[in-house]
Amino acid sequence: MNGYRVSFGHIEVGESGRRYLDQALSRNWVSEGTNVQMFETRFAGRFGYRHAIATSSGTDAGIVAAAALTELGAKRGDEVITPALAFTATANCVLAAGLVPKFVDVELETLNIDPALIEDAITPRTKAIQVVHTMGKPCRMKEILEIAARHKLAVIEDCCEAHGATLGGKVVGSFGGFGLFSFYAAHLICSAEGGMIVTDSQKLADLCRSLRTHGRRGGQLYFHFDRVGYNSKMNDLEAAIGLEGLEQFDQNFETRRRHRRRLLELIAPLEEHLILYPDGSGEVISPHAFPLVLRNEKRSVEGLYEHLEKHAIQCKTLFGSLPTQHRAFAFLGYKSGAFPIAERVGRTGLHFGLHQYLKDDDIEHVAETLRAYFA
Repeated sequence: MNGYRVSFGHIEVGESGRRYLDQALSRNWVSEGTNVQMFETRFAGRFGYRHAIATSSGTDAGIVAAAALTELGAKRGDEVITPALAFTATANCVLAAGLVPKFVDVELETLNIDPALIEDAITPRTKAIQVVHTMGKPCRMKEILEIAARHKLAVIEDCCEAHGATLGGKVVGSFGGFGLFSFYAAHLICSAEGGMIVTDSQKLADLCRSLRTHGRRGGQLYFHFDRVGYNSKMNDLEAAIGLEGLEQFDQNFETRRRHRRRLLELIAPLEEHLILYPDGSGEVISPHAFPLVLRNEKRSVEGLYEHLEKHAIQCKTLFGSLPTQHRAFAFLGYKSGAFPIAERVGRTGLHFGLHQYLKDDDIEHVAETLRAYFA
């Protein structure tokens, strides 16, 4: 727990996970094997996806999906539209596949890519739109899919923070051609590390399986390579932990949702100071973490950040604008002010953990700490 009362997330491996781990060890084989196959099959079945392809991380899931675009006609240097406000992996995976992230600003009221700005960002080199369901809140997929259809663009859904989130009764990851998941420690389903690609297309599934396994033909062990690929496989030890997380998903989802509802109730009087993010019409937010944005756009979030940390609440900034607030992407040439909402959130937003291992009095502690700051 690193001394935090409210940590961002951690792992507790129970009886079921240990049994799967022991089974992997007893087979004297811990690379991709039986556990991974079970995890893929059960993950797809639980959420209604036709195909699920396990990877070594959520980032590798993104790299493989972006690389699949090059197999479908994209050329090196072609563009993928992606939100300016997101975890760095969303842009890194596009670059790692030889493509270029074309950033678009987000909506303050959702933290998600703004559909109204997408069309103006499309160029002859645009091959796909990558959306991110930020903090588990579904994007406005109807508008995004209509834009993609008009311009014949692929749609990649980054669902790394959105396990089980739904929009109009339909689970995220099933709207576009690909859905991407991460199973890092803070995420609702955890496998220590690990990721997943989901798709309803047999062609895309076969392509992703080849790309994540060195470009091998048809998943064969025989050394016949049809394309440049990666070593992006999940191993059976990670899958063992993921299988347990999948078995506990419904319970953990409801526990996190309960924590989230309670915290929203307790800090509702602070809405004059904070922008909060409740479920919108027709959506069920996945309770990944709890985001906050200061209403005063001229005030830095640094004071609140330090206050929460001082009271043993581990928190992180709310990503910020990748192209203008992170030096890693300075080479792309974007200038400060190009993404006013993402930059504003970068200055005034943060998020903290809301996982199933927290107790009701931990939620009370967070609320009391927030109330004390604004008092």
